[in-house]
This record gives sequence, structure tokens and C-alpha cells, in this order.
Amino acid sequence: MKILTGNDLKSGAVVWWTGKGWSIHVDDAVDAGEEWETVLASEEAERRVNVPYAVEAEQRADGSIRPAHIKERIRALGPTVRADLTLKPNDPDAIAEVV
Repeated sequence: MKILTGNDLKSGAVVWWTGKGWSIHVDDAVDAGEEWETVLASEEAERRVNVPYAVEAEQRADGSIRPAHIKERIRALGPTVRADLTLKPNDPDAIAEVV
């Protein structure tokens, strides 16, 4: 599956394409399918997201999305040096899931 990511133009936050807009939560991402290049061109033209691109990912049995590359898993979670600053501060296993 291909999911789309970039940075929100206003806040700089890492965002993921939901099929209708952008979310800071990777689990909200949807498979962009064959239309991913069209979506990226449109979103970049609308100036909603900075430098959007497609990444490979898998959807797990529990419905969560896991980007294939470690760089994208770190972007999806947040800083790995302080669990309290991640998007899942109450999940002690979240950082272990990155690697």
C-alpha cells in the first residue's frame, strides 16, 4: 500500500493523507492507490502541504498503519528520545514499535 505524507504548511507538523484531507495520525492514512501522483499534485498546488510524497506501508491485522521505512515510522510517532513528547505518550511500547 502507498500512503501520502508531507508537512502541514501552517504548523510544520507531519501529516498523512486521509482520502479527504490531512491528519497528524498515521493510522488515519488511506491507501492512495494508483491515483497518488494526482493527489500529490493537487494538494501541493492548493498549498496545504509542503513537499508531499508517497511511502510504502502496510496495514496490520489490528487496523494500524506501519510505514515500511524507519524514517517514516519515526516521523509518524515523533521524537524517539523522549516518549512523553510522542503522539502516543501513554503507550510504553510505542517507541519499540518504531524499530
